[in-house]
Amino acid sequence: MPAPKGNKFAQGNPGGGRKSLYDEKYIKIARAMAALGATDIELADAFGVDVRTLNVWKNEHEEFSSALKVGKAPADDRVKRSLYQRAVGYSYDAVKIFMPGGTLEPVYAPYVEHVPPDVNACHIWLRNRCKDEFRDKQEVEHSGSVTLESLILESLKPVEKKD
Repeated sequence: MPAPKGNKFAQGNPGGGRKSLYDEKYIKIARAMAALGATDIELADAFGVDVRTLNVWKNEHEEFSSALKVGKAPADDRVKRSLYQRAVGYSYDAVKIFMPGGTLEPVYAPYVEHVPPDVNACHIWLRNRCKDEFRDKQEVEHSGSVTLESLILESLKPVEKKD
């Protein structure tokens, strides 16, 4: 948005403000960084701008916004798969290496390591995938009415002592 007419600070700049720091080469850089899991804060730091400026670029430059979406998709998918695996548990091949006394060569013992399901990962998965059944927010209906008079009368009732 250009500066208002008569703004003495915008004189000599017909656009009404500072020239944008945006550069077309940022599209490729943003896509690559997003694919590696970079956050918007990290992207802004890399480009030497504030996060708000990065958000302006997303709104003003469709190709920049698209590059971020395309770049973030593989990293997001990997995290989703990892969260799912963590929620249901998984197994993987591993090797223990021993060096028994009196031997010249190490002994390799392959085995299968099992990672049990994680309750917190289950909770996150269900809360996001099955919102109606597993949300933290509970809805309660209240019937009747509450008036100032009823609140005052309720507060004046004597408290029953329990033995």
